Amino acid sequence: MPLAIIVGGFFGDEGKGKIGSYLAVADKPSIAVRCGSINAGHTVSFGGRVWRLRLVPSFFVNNTTRLMIAAGALLRLDVFFKEVEETGVKNRIRVDRNAGVIEEKHVEAEKSDAFLVKDVGSTLQGVGFAMADRVLRRLRLAKDFDVLRPYLADVALEVGEALDRGELVYIEGVQGTFLSLYHGTYPYVTSRDTTAAAFASEVGVGPKRVDHVVIVFKSYVTRVGGGPLEGELSPEEAEKLGLAEVATVTGRRRRVAFFNFALARRAIMLNSATQIAITRLDSLFPQDKCVNEWSKLSREARSWLENLERELKVPITIVSTGEDVLCTVDRRKELGLWW
Repeated sequence: MPLAIIVGGFFGDEGKGKIGSYLAVADKPSIAVRCGSINAGHTVSFGGRVWRLRLVPSFFVNNTTRLMIAAGALLRLDVFFKEVEETGVKNRIRVDRNAGVIEEKHVEAEKSDAFLVKDVGSTLQGVGFAMADRVLRRLRLAKDFDVLRPYLADVALEVGEALDRGELVYIEGVQGTFLSLYHGTYPYVTSRDTTAAAFASEVGVGPKRVDHVVIVFKSYVTRVGGGPLEGELSPEEAEKLGLAEVATVTGRRRRVAFFNFALARRAIMLNSATQIAITRLDSLFPQDKCVNEWSKLSREARSWLENLERELKVPITIVSTGEDVLCTVDRRKELGLWW
């Protein structure tokens, strides 16, 4: 069984939580590892309930999947314990002993940084200052907190051993390719690399172990905070088209533009993407709300997706047609990409 990485193709907000939770139900992986930090929110809608998660992997909806937080991740204690309680995963979640811990001093420092507040549009969760402390070798790690002791693990070792046994492992990336500290629209970026290679590194797996990279694109582009957004629509235009959104973590209105082929091609290149997942198809084609079979999609929706696939030259394997996990078209068997 393979190791697959889920990565965002634009500026975050692509719906990676929806895709991860669907794959949890469909594939029942042995392990799912969450990367990144609390400035990235993943929304899961399943069985009439909605969870907005910043640390617990979206794969928690499958109750046999072991959940892990990577060594390269940053957590905040209050957020971690709140989500563990809300999702009921206390007995099956583990934190790498080398994961970093954000403290209140990092949050306060970020709130007082005028450039981050006014220009970059930071989420003000303390992530940037905690990352700076990590680079300076003064950040406290998960192993330094007694309250985390029952959850500590060597995530790299556990993932490696699971792969050696032929088990299925997913790595859940965060944010989007063009928020990467290295490959994004610097300085309007986050404080880490957000490409598939970086997420593998955060977990502790080498590149030869990665079998698939599932890149998630929304049917249109959104971003929160400052920085360029080619073809940006006015708030009124976005509202009229039914594309207006609010960010999971900050509650801020997302900026909106139509699908950007140039960005998508570059994201595919940067991530070596092997599959594409498309979300929010129902925002463009409301008549396809919660359709879960390719043949039952409207002719207009199928034509739009087929054109996308031709232009991007990567198979579209998963299409989300609604917020709920089960509102999903899965083409992997049809395309010979099922594992």
